[in-house]
Amino acid sequence: MEFIEIEWNSNLYNLEIELRDRLLRAPLGLTFSFEELESESAELHFALVHDAQVQACAVIVPASREDAKLRQMAVHENHQRKGLGSRLIQGIESVLRIRGFQQIQLHAREEAVPFYRRLGYQTVGDRFMEVGIGHWKMYRQLSESRLH
Repeated sequence: MEFIEIEWNSNLYNLEIELRDRLLRAPLGLTFSFEELESESAELHFALVHDAQVQACAVIVPASREDAKLRQMAVHENHQRKGLGSRLIQGIESVLRIRGFQQIQLHAREEAVPFYRRLGYQTVGDRFMEVGIGHWKMYRQLSESRLH
């Protein structure tokens, strides 16, 4: 399985959209709008790919030069609980560190909080509702603080 950055609007991007739609959007009665997909051209797309199929994916929104937001992480239903999510996050964090990002944040669905905690993410603030379900804001420092 290969960790890659997906080019927006490529064949793999279309497979990424299918996976995210099937696992994250459709169960909530949501669909992607044309505008949403167009705005993703400014975002970073990462995936684990095997035999030209997207097995896990996530989107990174650069919030500033130092802060990034992870969103829409999905692991194919036949490959969940096999370490792909952790492997994807580790690959993303490595790329973000190289690119100079200092922190990554996300809005975790309630059932995903233990997964992110195992990877070193911390919750901040109170539980809130997003797309009709409970979420927690979480973050992780990507680099050690520098002494001045």
